[in-house]
Amino acid sequence: MSRAQPDLDAVLSGNLCTGCGGCAAVAPDAVTMRMTTAGVLRPDTGGRPLPSPARDRIAAICPGAGLTLEGGARPEHPLLGPYLRISAGHAIDPELRRAASSGGVLSAMLVHLLETGTVARVWQTGPDPARPIANSTVQSTTANEVKAAAGSRYAPSAPLEGIEDALTSGLRHAFVGKPCDVAALRALAHLDARVNATFPVILSFFCAGVPSLNGARTVLSALGTSEAETARFRYRGDGWPGYATATLRDGRAVRMSYADSWGRILSRQVQHRCKLCPDGVGSFADIVCADAWETDDRGYPVFEERDGLSAAIARTPLGARLLRDAEIAGAIALSPLDPEALVAMQPGQVRKRRSAAPRLAALRIARQPAPVFSGFHLWDNARRAGLRAGLREFLGTIRRAARRAIGRGRVPSTTARCSQHLQHPSV
Repeated sequence: MSRAQPDLDAVLSGNLCTGCGGCAAVAPDAVTMRMTTAGVLRPDTGGRPLPSPARDRIAAICPGAGLTLEGGARPEHPLLGPYLRISAGHAIDPELRRAASSGGVLSAMLVHLLETGTVARVWQTGPDPARPIANSTVQSTTANEVKAAAGSRYAPSAPLEGIEDALTSGLRHAFVGKPCDVAALRALAHLDARVNATFPVILSFFCAGVPSLNGARTVLSALGTSEAETARFRYRGDGWPGYATATLRDGRAVRMSYADSWGRILSRQVQHRCKLCPDGVGSFADIVCADAWETDDRGYPVFEERDGLSAAIARTPLGARLLRDAEIAGAIALSPLDPEALVAMQPGQVRKRRSAAPRLAALRIARQPAPVFSGFHLWDNARRAGLRAGLREFLGTIRRAARRAIGRGRVPSTTARCSQHLQHPSV
């Protein structure tokens, strides 16, 4: 018997929302995405109950409630998911390669799709013109517009909100989003036949989680400035891995290394649902790109500045064909990459996939809402991590669940009993 997925109320009460905007996409008259005081995007119903049809549609697509991955006949890696081709490479255009977060393969693919007429627009995330540390959904139609949106944006984004504009446009789009955004869009395609016609190409990138907008404010504070003084802000790019760079209203620029901005600040501001995610690797996309880090003797990525290099995974026959066409057209250069080499380059994704099962088990034992995931080999990955690592994740999650319950003034009995005996640090 399969577990029932949480509904929207449980997703919100359990802090499982990814902020993708899918609920606003299927119920635009009832749901609007709002930035909370905690610096995350959450659905706002205005205090009105949702009609049953809207609740059902939201439950069918919400990645906060759960994900079901079907690999089919494709080769499948327990950590990387289904794939047809795995490569490493870069954009041929040196300016695009430098502007992007890694080697620019994803951005070069978008330019190629536009210039060949495969799509008329790219639906993607870029800087918010009114608030430089925040994000907005943009529709790119030229290479310059793609370049302007290039580079990771470590802040909340809801690219599915407002997607009705694309669905009614009659134009073909390439969609670029976080893995959870892509999963929700794929689920929406089962409810709305316009999705596949409007978004024939869906791309994603490896994601380590969505930080609160307060994370960027903390970066600015560490740089000795503030949001009010900032005219432009880059989280990464303009080199590899690039710097978090604030250009101030007086023309000065201040910056912080990726190791400090992401490693010491932003990664600690990641929202709760992201810490449970089994799909930071974009398993539902046609093509997904990532940093192809060089690693040191301990197996950890080296963040010294150099020419960017992307990993690119084609997950569908369409994705494989588009990568090949872009190579032939001279838009990108690729070489084969062994799956285990990519795993070694992405230790954070390994930890995320292997920690998901014990963390989810802990939430259920603590009687907390938990998403339902299928097709991600979670217990097999947990076994590979070892009993000690799994127990540490389990106990850390139990402890945090107890703290949240105490903060809300209600402690489930199981959580309370467990918390009395825990001396392990949170992870």
